[in-house]
Amino acid sequence: MNTKKINPKHSNQVRIIGGELRGRKIQFPSVESLRPTPDYVRERLFNWLGQDLTGRTVLDLFAGSGALGFESASRYAKQVLMCETNRLVAGCLKEHAQIFKVQERVQICQQDGLQFLAQTTQIFDLVMLDPPFVWQDWAKLFPLLKDKLSPEAQLYIEAGALPELPDWLVVLKQGKAGQSMQVLAQISSEE
Repeated sequence: MNTKKINPKHSNQVRIIGGELRGRKIQFPSVESLRPTPDYVRERLFNWLGQDLTGRTVLDLFAGSGALGFESASRYAKQVLMCETNRLVAGCLKEHAQIFKVQERVQICQQDGLQFLAQTTQIFDLVMLDPPFVWQDWAKLFPLLKDKLSPEAQLYIEAGALPELPDWLVVLKQGKAGQSMQVLAQISSEE
């Protein structure tokens, strides 16, 4: 039996691994189904993306801990919008945006991701989709998302089981880590 104890000082926090905020820590509350993307998975993702997101508008639709959104801001994204349904978690994200002094570039929206997509007119260059493992509304999400993407937009998906992708997306990279699978896709040039 593994009896390794986790130091409470190190639980419920993740470290930003690259860019201008590298080494800064994000603390988040204990909330069911909130599982931050591990360091090595984020490292892989930003290697896939090329590290520098200068000029890109990013949507982190299921923000949770904020690890993906703050990593994007740390790597010079022009704007990062994070959606989070949980009031306590969204409040924590807003606090960290102020602490990190990125509130001009990072917007926190306490709203359901599908509702947000149905209402927004904003266009995104990169969309991070890392919903809770039990979430399965992919068939509703993709039609709402399609018109919110720039012509060369990329989508990162992290899930327990990857959804069937619509034919307007082409897979660029795939990976697996622990119980999650990851895919980086882009709008097909034939669209």
